[in-house]
Amino acid sequence: MSSSQSPSSRPSPREPVLITEAQPSHFDEQAARKKRYVLTMACRMVAVVLAVVIAPVGIWFSAVFIVLGTFLPWVAVMMANDAPPKKKLDVNRYRPPAPDRILEAGSSSKARVIDM
Repeated sequence: MSSSQSPSSRPSPREPVLITEAQPSHFDEQAARKKRYVLTMACRMVAVVLAVVIAPVGIWFSAVFIVLGTFLPWVAVMMANDAPPKKKLDVNRYRPPAPDRILEAGSSSKARVIDM
């Protein structure tokens, strides 16, 4: 380890360095879409059951849940067919160590000129 690199700036051994910006695998992406679809359809099922349970209390409350249960399948299919957006991750990337010496910009009047 060089003297310019502090031990705290190094990643921990459990935290791998990301060297690519590749998208998730097709299998992972498809699994996430299926999970989203199942969750949306579960919400639809809850909305339909609530519409039936609340019907004796008030028809307007029941109508809200019926409309929700009608549009949720469409929303679920649209979300399942849509590709996920690219994720902006805060990942552990390789950072080269800071240079030991940095050239400083001096005034041009003090600049040293060598003529041949």
